[in-house]
Amino acid sequence: MSMRLGFNFNNAGYNNINRSINQGELVLLRRTFNECDSNHKGYLTREDLKIALITLFGYKPTKYEANKILEKYGENIESGDEKALGSNEFIEAMTPYMIKRDEDEDIRHTFLAFDAQCKGFLVFEDLQKVVHQVAPNLPSHVIETAFKELDRDGDKRISYKDFDFMMKYGTDT
Repeated sequence: MSMRLGFNFNNAGYNNINRSINQGELVLLRRTFNECDSNHKGYLTREDLKIALITLFGYKPTKYEANKILEKYGENIESGDEKALGSNEFIEAMTPYMIKRDEDEDIRHTFLAFDAQCKGFLVFEDLQKVVHQVAPNLPSHVIETAFKELDRDGDKRISYKDFDFMMKYGTDT
């Protein structure tokens, strides 16, 4: 029977980061909408949406992904059953993507702060050093237990994948 400490990083703001987009991101979304609105129709078709996603996030969504966004946020346009996104709907649809991108960036920066020697993984000493800076009175056995819990594959290293999983989903199973 294993004892799970269930370390909770919610207080540090890493689990379920709840924020809205800032003014700069809003300007970026509006500018992207205007640039991708071919023929200045006032809405984005599926093809326009794909170009907007490439512009914003650097990847081309599948037809399925684009259709899911249009189904959820789009409105029917005059020419038939085809759905499209107006400016406000585009911003509403892209907000979760912008927030998600920031969450991953925050996690990556936090990992790099722990990985001071840029090894690409954390060993017990890395975790212990950072924890002693933040919580100097925390007993070593608690840090050891936390390390074992985070080291999901048991290789005595916390990979970025392990760290990312813990920051997004916590240690509760």
